[in-house]
Amino acid sequence: MNGTVVYKMNGSGNDFVFVDGRTSPLSAWTPERIRAVCDRHSGVGSDGLVVVEPGSAPDAVRFHFFNSDGGRAAMCGNGALCATRIAAYLELASPNGMTLETDAGTYRSRCVPGDGERAELLLGDVTAFSQPKVRLRSGEREARLVQVGVPHLVVLVEKVGAVELLERGRALRFDPALGPPGANVNFVGPAEGHSGTQAWAMRTYERGVEGETLACGTGAVACASVLALGGHATLPLQVRTASGKVLSVSGAPTGSGVCGVSLAGEGRLLFRAILGDVG
Repeated sequence: MNGTVVYKMNGSGNDFVFVDGRTSPLSAWTPERIRAVCDRHSGVGSDGLVVVEPGSAPDAVRFHFFNSDGGRAAMCGNGALCATRIAAYLELASPNGMTLETDAGTYRSRCVPGDGERAELLLGDVTAFSQPKVRLRSGEREARLVQVGVPHLVVLVEKVGAVELLERGRALRFDPALGPPGANVNFVGPAEGHSGTQAWAMRTYERGVEGETLACGTGAVACASVLALGGHATLPLQVRTASGKVLSVSGAPTGSGVCGVSLAGEGRLLFRAILGDVG
C-alpha cells in the first residue's frame, strides 16, 4: 500500500505524530501538510508533528519538532520523551542512552529500564529567569518567565481549576511584556484533593497550538523550578498535568537557578498507521 508510515505517540496527555525521516524526509513536511495531519477532524489529530532521523554521531537522533499550526519549535519536553521511546523502537539509537539533537541544543535521554512507557530527559541547568511586568489578576500570586528550550510564563495561582484558561492564557501568551515571540503560559497551584506542599497541579496554554494542551514537559520543568527557587516546594517534585498523569522533575536549586535538571514521564506508542494523501 502506498503512503507514509506514521506513529501516534502520547506523552502524559500530549499527543504527537512521529515520522521516520529515513523514509519520509523533512523536506516533505510543509506547514500546510503538517496542519492537515495534526487536524483532529480530517487528519490524524495531534498537538504536533515530529520528524526523527539519524544524528551526527552513533546513538544521536536529530529531533525536528512542529506545533499543530505548522510552525517549527525549538524544543518540546514531552515530545522529546516520546522521541526517546520511538527512536529506540526504530533502532535509531540505544534505549540505554542517546543524544537528542534539537534546535535548542543537545540533550541526553534514555528509556527507563523495566518500564515500556517511560523515558528520562536530562535538560542540564535552568538559569534564565526573569520577572516580566504583567498585570496579575485576583487569585494570581506571582509570575516568572523561564527559558526551558522555549519560553514559559509560570503563573502561581490559588486554584488551578478556577483559571479561565483559554481567555487568560491567550491574553498572557501575547502580553507585550513577554516580547514579540510570546511564551507558553503555565498556571500552577496546589493540587485539589491532595494535601502537602509537594502536591502541585498545572495547566498549560501552549503557543503554536493556541489552546490548552493536557500536558507540557518543559512547562513542568519551568513550574517546578519556580516553585523550588521560591521556597514553595522542594525537588524532586511531581507535577500533575491536566490529563491526570504525573511528570517528575529533579534537580539541585542554587542561588541563580536549578542545576542538573531531569524530566521523567510517559512516552507511549498508541498505534502505527499508513497515512494517505493529506494536505
